Amino acid sequence: MNPFKKFLFELQETAFLVYYAFVRVFRRPVYVAEWVRQMDSIGVGSLPIILLTGFFTGGVLTLQSYDTLAYYGGQSETGRLVAYSLIRELGPVLSALMVAGRIGSAISAELGSMVVSQQIDAMRALGTDPYRKLVAPRIIALILMLPLLTVGADLFGIIGGGIVANSLFGLDYNVFLTSVRNGIATEDIIGGVIKPIFFGLIIGSVACHKGLSTKGGTVGVGRSTTSAVVLASIVVIIADFFLSRALQHILE
Repeated sequence: MNPFKKFLFELQETAFLVYYAFVRVFRRPVYVAEWVRQMDSIGVGSLPIILLTGFFTGGVLTLQSYDTLAYYGGQSETGRLVAYSLIRELGPVLSALMVAGRIGSAISAELGSMVVSQQIDAMRALGTDPYRKLVAPRIIALILMLPLLTVGADLFGIIGGGIVANSLFGLDYNVFLTSVRNGIATEDIIGGVIKPIFFGLIIGSVACHKGLSTKGGTVGVGRSTTSAVVLASIVVIIADFFLSRALQHILE
C-alpha cells in the first residue's frame, strides 16, 4: 500500500473510531467511574508539567523580548506581548504537545497492550463495547481537560513573565499587569479555549486508533506508542495553522 492510500485508510479508520465512540457514549451502561478516572489522570496528572512549561515559557518570552521592546521605548508593553503570545498560540500548542507526549503515549501503550494480550477480544466476547468502555472516556476526558490545562499554562506563563520582568529588568508589577489587561481581548480568550478542544480530540483519536491497531506483540506496542506521539504532535501543529486561520475569519 502506497503512503497516500495508507494515510487515507488510517484517516478513515480514525474517523470511524471517533464516530462510534460518540454515537455509543450515552448508551447504557455509562462508565462514569472510567470517565472520572481518565479526567483525573489527564487533568490532575498533567498539571505539574503543564504549569511548569507555561511558567518558564512566559519567563523566556519576557527575557527574549524585553530588550527589543526597550530599544523602541515599549518596555511597558511587555505584558501585552507575553499574554498575547501565550493565550493565542503558545499556551494551546505547548500544552497539547506536552499532553500528547505524556497522555497520548500512555493511551496507545495501554490499549496496545490490551490488544496483544487479547483483552479487547475478551471484552467483545463478554458483550462489552470497547469503544464505549475504553475509547469514549479517554477522548472526552481530553476534550474537557485540555482547555483547563491550557488556561493554567496561560496564567502561570503570565506570572512567570511578570516575575522575570520585575526581578531582572525592574519593571513594576502594576505596569506589567496593566499591559496584560490591555492586551487581552475576548476574542483572544475564546480562540485560546477553542483550540485545545480540537487538539484534545486529535490527541485522543490518534492515540486510541494507534493503540487499537497494534500488531506484532510487545514490539508492536512500542511502535504504536512512538507513532501515536509523533503523529499526534504533527497533526496538532498542522491543525493549529488551519484553526488560527478559521478563528481569524470568525472572531475578527
